[in-house]
Amino acid sequence: MKHADFRGRLRPTALAAALCSAGLCWPLAASADEPAGPMSVVVVSGTRAEQASFDLPAAIDVVDASQIRDTQPRVNASEALVAVPGLVARDRQNYAQDLQISSRGFGARSAFGVRGVRLVADGIPATMPDGQGQAATFNLDMAERIEVLRGPFSTLYGNHSGGVVQLFTRDPKGPPAVEASFAAGSDGLRKTDVNAAGRSGGVGYLLDASRFETDGYRDHSAATREQAYAKLVVEPSGTSRLVITASGLRQDDTQDPLGVTWATWQADPRAGEIDSTDTQTPRRTFAERYDTRKSIDHQQAGLTWESRFGPDRLQLTAWGGNRRVIQYQSFSRAFQAPASHSGGVIDFDRDFYGVDGNWRMVREIGGGVLRATLGLEFARSRDARQGFENFVGNSFGVKGRLRRDEKNEVESLDPYAQLEWERGPWVLTGGLRHSRVKFDVTDNYLSNGNDSGGVDYRHTTPLVGVLYKVSPTLNVYASAARGFETPTLNEAFYSGTGGGFNFRLAPAIGKHLEAGVKAMLLEKVRVNAALFQVRTSDELVVDASSGGRTSYRNASATLRRGAEVSLDADLGAGWNARMAMSALHAVYDEAFGAVREGSRLPGVPKTSFYGELGWKEAAGRFGAALETIANSRVYAEDTNTATPAPGYGIVNLRAQASQQLGGWKLRQFARLNNVFDRDYVGSVIVGETNRRYYEAAPGRNWILGVSAQYQFN
Repeated sequence: MKHADFRGRLRPTALAAALCSAGLCWPLAASADEPAGPMSVVVVSGTRAEQASFDLPAAIDVVDASQIRDTQPRVNASEALVAVPGLVARDRQNYAQDLQISSRGFGARSAFGVRGVRLVADGIPATMPDGQGQAATFNLDMAERIEVLRGPFSTLYGNHSGGVVQLFTRDPKGPPAVEASFAAGSDGLRKTDVNAAGRSGGVGYLLDASRFETDGYRDHSAATREQAYAKLVVEPSGTSRLVITASGLRQDDTQDPLGVTWATWQADPRAGEIDSTDTQTPRRTFAERYDTRKSIDHQQAGLTWESRFGPDRLQLTAWGGNRRVIQYQSFSRAFQAPASHSGGVIDFDRDFYGVDGNWRMVREIGGGVLRATLGLEFARSRDARQGFENFVGNSFGVKGRLRRDEKNEVESLDPYAQLEWERGPWVLTGGLRHSRVKFDVTDNYLSNGNDSGGVDYRHTTPLVGVLYKVSPTLNVYASAARGFETPTLNEAFYSGTGGGFNFRLAPAIGKHLEAGVKAMLLEKVRVNAALFQVRTSDELVVDASSGGRTSYRNASATLRRGAEVSLDADLGAGWNARMAMSALHAVYDEAFGAVREGSRLPGVPKTSFYGELGWKEAAGRFGAALETIANSRVYAEDTNTATPAPGYGIVNLRAQASQQLGGWKLRQFARLNNVFDRDYVGSVIVGETNRRYYEAAPGRNWILGVSAQYQFN
């Protein structure tokens, strides 16, 4: 039996003083039909209550419904998040591994899914208590907005390092309406969506179902995804509100193309890596030989009750669900020989649930206004996990002998508090969150030894911030916080290249500093700018990665320094412009092993840029835009000796149209991505042991979409 205990350096004198978590507040941000001005955009992230983003002392950006829905197939959150500074959202062209999202360099090392960035949908965490999340569970078809919070304020959301991405679906309103949409594009892309919404009296409903199919740009990357979503809003009185949501995601036998070497990518960006050990079928790729694939079945439900008592508010949230995954990886028979190895087929069944309650009060104190939030969040996940060999005899890609059988439990308990005092031009903010994350492993497969044990991580996260309103159109702010990030279950599953659960991993501890400016220029130009620094000790880095299995270790200190600038401008006569720029110096601040001091963190571009110039006819019937996206080169491993993925710049074009015919509203859009057909590496698999780091992005590709909505009188 193994046990370890890691405790944060800062311990609270009273646990009751450490009490705020994500909540579902009544959305007041601009909807697609009623766009707000740049200064009046209201957000929930940061203070857990409605507040103008212009007056929040934090780096936060909002992606509205038009950016998410109007000219996109609404398959991947990266479609909309590409325009957010400080955030890198990469479509890996691999639906078996989901998106690769990093914020200020945190999360770039993730072999699959999202970690280092906390995901929330309608107030319900889409991130498990261990810190691993799946952006594929976001329902983009019904999205009203996405809020992206970065920097010190995000640390008050608990176990993560880089930021918070919150999606809010639209609230049902008006008479009943039904809508159907269809999109088609390159590489067999097909997306069908049907939804219905309406409101009568104090009850509103929203129903949505979609099916997405693709043959895939890369060899062996076909996928089918089915999603369903339901939302019920009940307002029994003018001061109370109940929101119930339910969602489902299903992907059967989603193909995994794996990464390729530099030579293979140069020869053919679409191609998979040839398995030279395959004597039965020469020129067959690893993905084909082992039929690498993943099946996902995910369902969850949640409810939020909110009552207002004058300026005060009580909010209670509960959620629960199940996630079932079967994944076939590419391990050779020879590599599976060690008794400690757990096989090339992962099969787990996860139940998860949680509750969050918080009380917010507003009082006049000291000549100013004090807003205080006290709360408690509890979350738990339980996995029945097995591993099997991925061969039987000479047949590969089939479930063979049992090699792993265990129960994994993760539990988090986080009390939190946040205070905000505003007087005149000053806004002072303070917060505290005490996080405890427990891992317990019960090993039922004992022929290779008993890997049962547990580990207990504890840390207190403090935050301080100040904002000064220089004028009605200029705010300056500064903030500081300490954050922490535990290893996820998947990062702790393997020790080195063949060992069992890694109980020795310590959490990464970060010290965050940020200063920024928010300004309105010429009444129609909004500029947000931020400078930041994060020093992290015990950074988690890739130890070994092969065929879909990755093990991790604690490295030395790291340093992240950077700048972010975003600009939104109304140029008049229907013209508008948007720009997002990021510069990030992310390095190892101390040498370790073969990694020299000053080596760049892998998976992180030094600079990134998004620019857009758009036009829309006064009545909104027609519109078009030119987009440009650029990123600098990205290293694929810690020593920076492997060929980095080169920097690139691409140009996209889009156009849209709409018509109103009685009760019918018709929409059409067209996109042409990568107009100049550039070959580039869209993402890298950090630290892949066989140097198969590179994942190609598509060349020139197109998408066409149509929708028809009918609203009953």
